[in-house]
Amino acid sequence: MTIESASQNLVAEFRARRTLRTGSLITTVFGDSIAPRGGTVWLGSLIQVMKDFGIGERLVRTSVFRLVQDGWLRSTLIGRRSYYSLTDEGRERFEQATHKIYGEPVSTWDGQWCLILLSGLDAASRDAVRKECGWLGFGALSTSLLAHPAPDMADVDITLRRLGVADDLIVMTGQTVRNDASMRRLAQESWSLVDIDKGYASFVERFHPLIAAYGKDANVSPKSAFLVRTLLIQEYRKVLLRDPQLPAALLPPGWHGCAAYQLCKNLYRAVYAQADHYLSETMETAGGPLPKADRSFMQRFAGLGPGRH
Repeated sequence: MTIESASQNLVAEFRARRTLRTGSLITTVFGDSIAPRGGTVWLGSLIQVMKDFGIGERLVRTSVFRLVQDGWLRSTLIGRRSYYSLTDEGRERFEQATHKIYGEPVSTWDGQWCLILLSGLDAASRDAVRKECGWLGFGALSTSLLAHPAPDMADVDITLRRLGVADDLIVMTGQTVRNDASMRRLAQESWSLVDIDKGYASFVERFHPLIAAYGKDANVSPKSAFLVRTLLIQEYRKVLLRDPQLPAALLPPGWHGCAAYQLCKNLYRAVYAQADHYLSETMETAGGPLPKADRSFMQRFAGLGPGRH
């Protein structure tokens, strides 16, 4: 099987799904492709590329409108053309997700936990903090206590400030001193690790044919590279954003997250450059083609430099 035929099979499988989550896929396109290249795109360009995923103009327009209503995007009308870009909040959220999606899994751990006490908040604020900190990987050890063994503290600070509760709750550290087996059991229960592991295993099964095909034939067209890159991050993101990314000491044996990361990294490195060619050819801004990717883009998956793809 060639990489082209494997790509076609992947897209056909996606298009055959009963429910296509258009808003989620557009979010992936913005986060993976548009945000690092200026963050703004003409709606007509977006409509054009989404056709290849089996998504029509009406669904694209409806989904983009909802993303505007939810505060992720804002629109600018120039003449008869609408251009969409990330809001400040949308960009902040994308940057947080970027750290998690393209960063390396946690390997070492000093036994320290970050603990957030919610007892000083009203019910609505507690629910908001649980939800938003849940995206950062925090688990609920009790109704008033959230915990994570290795969070990105900058992301924690940004989230708590955005929610307006930074001065109303207590953030502290603690350390596991004994009963490591009990902590692993608690981790599995608090973060639903079994279900997340199944998601990673399914991801590996779905994308392994593509990396295997690329190993035999590295010729991939720009369009196919874009489709593969987008669906790769779409499917990886769906599992990863549920994953608290606990250190290895707290994970169950045979954890598929490590294999999923390696596969995603290798396949992304294989197709990213050709996908960028496609973006340059098809995506427009008010000033012309998308600008070149920013410096942080090349740092994804521990580096995307020459010779890595």
